[in-house]
Amino acid sequence: MRPPVQLPLRLLPRTIKGPSAVRSFHSSIPAAANVAPILGTGPPPEPPTPEARNINERVARRKKQAEMLKAAKVIRNSKDGKQTTLRKRFWKEASVQEVDGALQVFLDTRPLRHPQTKEIIRLPTSKPSLAAAIALEWDVLTSAQQATRQHLIPLTSLVCRAIDIAEDDASNPSGTAKVRKDIATTLMRYLDTDSLLCWAPPAGQFDLRNDAGESLRDVQKQTAEETVSFLTTHVWPGITIEPVLDGHAIVPRNQPEGVREVVQGWVEGLSPWEIAGLERATLAGKSLVAAARFVAAWSEGPVGKRELNADYKFGIEEAAKAVSLEVDWQATQWGEVEDTHDVNKEDVRRQLGSVVLLVTGTGSSA
Repeated sequence: MRPPVQLPLRLLPRTIKGPSAVRSFHSSIPAAANVAPILGTGPPPEPPTPEARNINERVARRKKQAEMLKAAKVIRNSKDGKQTTLRKRFWKEASVQEVDGALQVFLDTRPLRHPQTKEIIRLPTSKPSLAAAIALEWDVLTSAQQATRQHLIPLTSLVCRAIDIAEDDASNPSGTAKVRKDIATTLMRYLDTDSLLCWAPPAGQFDLRNDAGESLRDVQKQTAEETVSFLTTHVWPGITIEPVLDGHAIVPRNQPEGVREVVQGWVEGLSPWEIAGLERATLAGKSLVAAARFVAAWSEGPVGKRELNADYKFGIEEAAKAVSLEVDWQATQWGEVEDTHDVNKEDVRRQLGSVVLLVTGTGSSA
């Protein structure tokens, strides 16, 4: 018979009684941290600065960032063996000249042409401000490559849109041209969800109010009624325009019978300059009602009512505020998102400013 095996003391089962017998899983001795040496060269980075408080500081910051990105691109290209500089523009200066009863923009001695049709862009002599703005638009470009980007030449793109509408009208003298018809159909969709005709529900106990004690709904109603009154008196007399969202409704309602027909007929009867401006203003503010008043207040064409806008009662700032009421109200209450709300705010004003240059002029509206 074998003698019994004696287990080492450390392997014998033990009974754990109470929390005092619990041991930690880790028993290694903590060691001091080994700090890596600083290997960077040059001066230390600048301390963080507070958020830019005005548009000038933001513009300066954007320019500095753009210069840094451009410098980084040049460095990367040089490492890859590529050309380290952008292709320079082929013109030295842009100017405006009157040729054969029309204004033309010249890049040195070359007249500015339509990018698709290659036809020379000719502007009415009553639009010298528009021609000067287009020349300035091309004068600030730094390379020929930038001229292929429409967002860098917005006025040129807008003028080409008006020229395309005019050429399509000339090719369809017997009836409404296709381009004009398509624009009118697209714009009429905005009437059903017009940003000026969608009102917030009645204010509750904790809803924000302005210094005058008005709620968002009160301000929306007052702004909409002023614009609608102008339109139904001077532009579309005899019709009634109702809000499409009112109270707690979530489904837009249709306008009274006959309203759409009158508005669409007015849109299709605009001049090429006016309908191109109306299209851009509507897309910028998501409001056909506000865009219609804006075009009528500034146009030198047949629908122009500039005599009623002598004191700039409905200018760029007024129109931009009218179409951005709810966004501005919410930003006031909850804060503004940098690089989003501020960019959209300036972009709406830029788009409306281009519409003013397009439709206005030195001529008299009939």
